[in-house]
Amino acid sequence: MKLVLLSGGSGKRLWPLSNDTRSKQFLKVLECNNEEKQSMVQRVWGQLETVGLSDSSVIATSKMQRDMIHSQIGMDVPLIIEPERRDTFPAIALAASYLYSNQNVSEDEVVVVLPVDPYVEDNFFEKVKELESVLLDSGADLALVGVRPTYPSSKYGYIVPKEDVDGDNYFTVNHFSEKPSEEKAQTLIDINALWNCGVFAFKLKYIIDILVEKGLPLHYDKLSLQYKNLPKISFDYEVVEKANHIVALPYDGYWKDLGTWNTLTEEMATSQIGKGVLSEDTVNTHLINELDIPVTVLGVKDIVVAASPDGILVADKASSPKIKELISGFQQPPMYEERIWGWSRVLDYAKYDDGNEMVTKRICIHEGKNSSYHYHNLRDEVWTIVRGEGELALDDYITRVKAGDIIHLPAGKKHGIKAFSELEFVEVQTGIGISDEDFTRLFFEWDDVINHFHKSKAKVIL
Repeated sequence: MKLVLLSGGSGKRLWPLSNDTRSKQFLKVLECNNEEKQSMVQRVWGQLETVGLSDSSVIATSKMQRDMIHSQIGMDVPLIIEPERRDTFPAIALAASYLYSNQNVSEDEVVVVLPVDPYVEDNFFEKVKELESVLLDSGADLALVGVRPTYPSSKYGYIVPKEDVDGDNYFTVNHFSEKPSEEKAQTLIDINALWNCGVFAFKLKYIIDILVEKGLPLHYDKLSLQYKNLPKISFDYEVVEKANHIVALPYDGYWKDLGTWNTLTEEMATSQIGKGVLSEDTVNTHLINELDIPVTVLGVKDIVVAASPDGILVADKASSPKIKELISGFQQPPMYEERIWGWSRVLDYAKYDDGNEMVTKRICIHEGKNSSYHYHNLRDEVWTIVRGEGELALDDYITRVKAGDIIHLPAGKKHGIKAFSELEFVEVQTGIGISDEDFTRLFFEWDDVINHFHKSKAKVIL
């Protein structure tokens, strides 16, 4: 059995902490056993390791989330990188082609697809293991896991059985009901309908046959090149609703979608993260502050206050699910990014009358890590090292740098940096058309940078 975890999201529902590169699954607000903070993806990957499924798992994600995943759960996690953000059907189709052509997985292998961020107990993944035998025993096209509802929710979709449900046995699915009213949800619960938690299994051949039917290539590299031609549609609409035979397996344990501030704060171990004060007369109120200035919350009830470099949110918890629609017009690029090598935070931005722009960033390179060796075409940079030591690679030499050093990097100058100890610097970018796309990477690994300099007989000053 192979597992494909889908890691997507536009970072809007948990704004301002989440953004395009740091979706909800990467927010470190949950508490793990050693009382350190962990993210949803770290929690889930740890659970997969506990139940013995991590070696069979791959994560399908976008280029923007690659660094975040590697930073949080390691460099050895296999990733399937989507060339662009589309929807769940293209993502799963690409994953199927990867398993088929790159990993040479048999067409008869059972593949399970699930979100990367369910908030569940370990036994949920034991239930996931049962999908393989359920699919093979039933001969169904698809096998799903459904959660037994604990209340008539209008937030979830429902899996409706065709016949009476016998205990914990799987049943044949009659149809699906998408986010019904609470009254309708209660009638569905009365006939043993389940919450649809987005977990389903199929034989690899089932998706491969769909690709053949659509005239799409089966090889991963070729399908990647044609990715933009895949229909931008969900797997539910493109595949599930067209399947002839679907079965569902009930799950009785704890399950929760931590997709909004009101649901996430219910699972947080503490009411405050970051600088600030919650007065004693605040009730059911949470403060999450990533800024270096204190936030004071006084005498309020059922409120969430979240502050980050991307913005500040003050919301009634019951109203917090509306945030995605409210900020849909925001076009601001991410102000905070977590990368393989460390993190960066935008401190200031200005655009002047003559079209020139200025971006100031605070950047941290973790000990032993390095940036890529690269250059920019459109912008000049000035770095001021404020903490730590490292080595800097420039066009024709490598040299040591330390706190107090200032480095000038005009457009076109190749550069990269490695930290000997945790290293921070302030980067000031100036130019016209400053963009993260203005980036030509030459080497990722520092050993490759060193070898390049030795071969070119450049100066290495240590």
